[in-house]
Amino acid sequence: MINSENAVIILTALILCFSISILSEREPIPFLMQLDRWEVLLPSVGISAMHMQLLHNGMVIMFDRTDFGISNLSLPGGMCRFDPSDTAVKFDCSAHSVLYDVVSNTYRALKVQTDTWCSSGSVLPNGTLVQTGGYNDGERAARMFTPCGYSETCDWIEFPQYLAQRRWYATNQILPDGRIIVVGGRRQFNFEIFPRPDSHRYRGSRFDFLRETTDGSSENNLYPFLYLLPDGNLFVFANTRSIVFDYKRNRIVREFPEIPGGDPRNYPSSGSSILFPLDESKNIMEAEIMVCGGAPKDAFPRAKSQQGFTCATSTCGRLRLTSPNPIWEMETMPLPRVMGDMLLLPTGDIIIVNGAGAGTAGWENARDPVTRPVIYHPFDRRFSIMSTSSRSRMYHSSAVLLPDGRVLVGGSNPHIYYNFTNVEYPTELSLEAYSPPYLSFTSDSIRPHILTNDKVISYKRLFNVNFSIPQFLTIDLLSVRIVAPSFTTHSFAMNQRMVILKLLSVTHEDLTNSYKIDALGPSTAEIAPPGYYMIFLVHAGIPSSGFWVQIE
Repeated sequence: MINSENAVIILTALILCFSISILSEREPIPFLMQLDRWEVLLPSVGISAMHMQLLHNGMVIMFDRTDFGISNLSLPGGMCRFDPSDTAVKFDCSAHSVLYDVVSNTYRALKVQTDTWCSSGSVLPNGTLVQTGGYNDGERAARMFTPCGYSETCDWIEFPQYLAQRRWYATNQILPDGRIIVVGGRRQFNFEIFPRPDSHRYRGSRFDFLRETTDGSSENNLYPFLYLLPDGNLFVFANTRSIVFDYKRNRIVREFPEIPGGDPRNYPSSGSSILFPLDESKNIMEAEIMVCGGAPKDAFPRAKSQQGFTCATSTCGRLRLTSPNPIWEMETMPLPRVMGDMLLLPTGDIIIVNGAGAGTAGWENARDPVTRPVIYHPFDRRFSIMSTSSRSRMYHSSAVLLPDGRVLVGGSNPHIYYNFTNVEYPTELSLEAYSPPYLSFTSDSIRPHILTNDKVISYKRLFNVNFSIPQFLTIDLLSVRIVAPSFTTHSFAMNQRMVILKLLSVTHEDLTNSYKIDALGPSTAEIAPPGYYMIFLVHAGIPSSGFWVQIE
């Protein structure tokens, strides 16, 4: 129970955070609300979408955790799972994972056996999702899901003790050779490679940087931000520090200045991050990252001890990793936010959605849901405040970019179990879609439509895309982009990546409004690791729908 003194403290803190948000909204920031749109796709999919991964067959796989209790979706055919180590329900006939069909807006139950709570994932070059870790009997599990048709019976395949170490709150990244690196986890100051070497003695490799960035019991370095760089090394951000890491030799190549302000950005202070698009059309390849939001260092212990909900962090930092003397360039968001999800849109703009204005990640640890996304425009460094969602998306919410350019949003369960009544933020089972302004009918005259495209794109090889457009302006306003779909959970979109490819020519075909593009595939697997990507054409800031291609 919260006593009267603590209640006054909490209320005062929330009023202060709200005031900061109102003041921020008075800034001269353009509003595009008349052009964007929210839509509730389904009031319930039976589970809370804590984790999401878009697959190359147009399906989205979602799951929460097996120890939430009984979900609102039964397993098919009378199936049940028996798990003597489960902390909630040992005999459970309900589903904790679903396969969602974007086109038909339908879903079916999947059976996951071991606990997937706070786990991680990456997609192999062949399109199979590899999902790693979790809690309890799932902490060393590896799970695989190979896409199939919606009406088929593909399901999870599990390897309960496959991983070398416990992986709870770890981060994954696909590597240039198609393997996956799994970094960190609670009290795991190491990393490992999937698939593991052919040795039963494999225990992974030490990574002391994670030990150095731990804030005691608050941690603030879980789910570290991880990116594969064009030179083949990894960028790792944990708490307030960041490095370039040579995982092959297990050595730090470079350490960057700490992000200004001193506020942690990783779980449970839970900011978010993106790698800006890698541009092959330029003579020099640059790599730049951005980190937004989070919570002050004392926010987690204050929330846990019921002393109050500290205002979320309102700053973002940009860091050009390829600069000779990189420094953080700070921006201020119009709305403070913790537990936000940052996603790259096909245009190269960044959407920040979900989260709270006060508190941190964790059960019952946040207040003041931020229901308005913002879109950040990197070139002129502007934020736009967008339309309001009807749903609060707090702890354990997620979002992914869809091929049609919408953003799929789901999840939110800040409670130990499913809880739908007598709580301020009930467990959320619904799915929403957010349509950015570029999907408005007002842009249809300059919107490209891909007609045909090569299904396989090879490194440094010519490929073609045929498209139509009612009003073609100029080649200078046209670009070809590939986007790797993310595994999103806990405010980080793992493996998210955009590459702007080199456009060689555009030819007007005989058909009215029909054109052919000649472009070059990615230069290296370090720039675009092998696998499935969505290919978009962007014309005058308006994207086509994405089509799937395989990079190899």
